[in-house]
Parts: sequence; structure tokens; C-alpha cells
Amino acid sequence: MPDPAGRAADLLEWVWERAVRADWPRHRRLFEADIVSRTQALSAGGWAAALGGLRPGMRWLGDGRLRINAYAYPPRDLAAAQLLFIPTTSPRGWVGWEEPHRYAIVYPCAGLLAERAPAAAPPDALGRLIGPARATLLAALAAPRSTTHLVALTGFALGSVGGHLRVLRDAGLVSRRRSGRSVLYYRTALGDGLAGAEAGTEAGAGAGAGTEAGPSPP
Repeated sequence: MPDPAGRAADLLEWVWERAVRADWPRHRRLFEADIVSRTQALSAGGWAAALGGLRPGMRWLGDGRLRINAYAYPPRDLAAAQLLFIPTTSPRGWVGWEEPHRYAIVYPCAGLLAERAPAAAPPDALGRLIGPARATLLAALAAPRSTTHLVALTGFALGSVGGHLRVLRDAGLVSRRRSGRSVLYYRTALGDGLAGAEAGTEAGAGAGAGTEAGPSPP
């Protein structure tokens, strides 16, 4: 009789080699970024902030109550059950259960769309303020990323990326958090404010110049 465990292991190996392995680095970056993003939200705003954006209609109601969606389904008591939160790189999430002991909420990773896009170009004013290389790295950290990922996005040498990140950390613009064997860097509130303010300054300057050069209204 065939060995069920051996056949299951062979099937998993086949799926890994044919469907997962080639794209695994991207998926792993997304999972790591989601961990950092959710941890930040939990630290800053509690469960309401950490769970509020997992999927449409989900809200933390307090007192141990979590609304999964806006449908009028009867409530379930999960006090004696296990509730799992499972990130996915799919753009849509879903729920699943194995009653009465296990329930799961599968949700899209935070920053999924940002990870698929190229690194944003920093505003010129930000480059003049802190230097073009550091401005590029600060712009790229709109989503949490590792040094390896930043090297791939920017084309800078690994040593250069590490040195610039050290300066940005010392200035309070960037922080870092360990996720498994990786270290992910992300912008602090000060870094977000600086990047946003400089972008607004660029837009405002452009609009002002256009108004000044344009013809006067009749």
C-alpha cells in the first residue's frame, strides 16, 4: 500500500519547486513587511488599529469582540477556540473554519501594491536637504524593507545602503525591527513627515511658479 505521508511530502515538494520557489523572495518580503506594519499599528493604536484594516468591514469592537464583516450573521463565541490570522499575497482575503476549535482570517499583506511598484523618486528639495542617496532610501521606505531589498530597488552598493541607513537612524528618520532572520527598516513618524512635507513643498513650488508665469485672468 502506498505511503500516504511520503506521497504528501512528494506533492508538497513538487508544489514548492514548480509554483512557489521562484517567486518566494518577493512573497517573503511581503510577509515580513506585513509583520512590521501590524506590529507598529498594534503598538501605536492597540487592537483597533492592528485589526481595523485587515479586510473590508472588519472592526475591533472592544471587550474581546471582533466584527469580521458587516453582514447580519449571528455572533460566535470563540473563547475555547483558536483564531488564526494568516497573511496572503493575494489581493483578496477570506475566512475559514474547522468547527468548533479552529477559525482563520486570511487577509492581504499590508503594502502589497507598494511592493509591486518601483521605488518612488524623491523630491528634489529632499535630495538637496539630506543628499540624493539618503533621499532615495527614505522615499523607498514608504513600506518596510530589508537592506537587500533596498539594494535591489536602488542599485546602491550594500555598504553604501548600510551607511546611509545608519545616518538616517541617528537622525530619527528611520527605525528598524527584526523579523525572523531579517532586519526590516521603515520610516518613523518624523521620516514620514519630512518626506511628505518635502513632496508638498515641491508641488506647491511648481504650482506657484506656474501661476506666476501664466497670463493674468481677464
